Amino acid sequence: MTIRIGIAGITGRMGIYLAEEAAAAATLAGGTSRSRPAMAGHAPHFADITALARESDVVIDFTHASTVTAHAEALAATETPWVLGTTGYGAEEEAAIAAAAKIIPIISSPNFCTGINLLLLLAEKLGAALDGTQYDAEILEMHHRQKLDAPSGTALALGRAVAAGRGVALADVIVSGRDGHTEPRRDGDIGFAALRGGQIVGEHEVRFTAGDEQIIIAHRAFDRRVFASGAVRAALWLHPQPAGLYTMRDFLHL
Repeated sequence: MTIRIGIAGITGRMGIYLAEEAAAAATLAGGTSRSRPAMAGHAPHFADITALARESDVVIDFTHASTVTAHAEALAATETPWVLGTTGYGAEEEAAIAAAAKIIPIISSPNFCTGINLLLLLAEKLGAALDGTQYDAEILEMHHRQKLDAPSGTALALGRAVAAGRGVALADVIVSGRDGHTEPRRDGDIGFAALRGGQIVGEHEVRFTAGDEQIIIAHRAFDRRVFASGAVRAALWLHPQPAGLYTMRDFLHL
């Protein structure tokens, strides 16, 4: 039987791509939208996330941080697997996701692109190999001018990967948005710079700089479709999994 995939926010920037990829790989169940007249591909419209979930075997959600808690509760209540690509949420939403994961399978990632997830793995390995007292770690990201959260969810994930490699918590070493007169850089800090402009899909660099060398790993996305196709492939993988909170590492067997 073909898996029915529902799209939360189906007329959004990512929702349109998700709908097209879902229709090509499975059955597009429909979606929720704040602008029903512009429904992607004339897909069925549902009044809310609960109605969508009841007609879907898995829901893909790239909406907004403000919806995370309500979506977690609704999808757990309908026992519908959840692919979560939303970023920018905090501790309250993380708790709601964790609670839902006791009932349904969830794969959550700030980025469903295969290349970025390989970059995350490399960032962790380099973080472990390059001593923070000798190699300064800096993360640079650039996105389109409409992006609301900074640093991006992917940039923060890269920072967490470097921190994990070094055996520290990112919250203890993060430095974001330097401005004005600052103190000298501390050993072990992980710095962030966020750039916005035009319609850049996504650019991320991790730089490890020592006194005598610099190592740079980078990824550039040219088309948002790469995120959508990755999310749909993750949805097909997630559907038969038992309840739990998964990452792209689980899906990619990294």
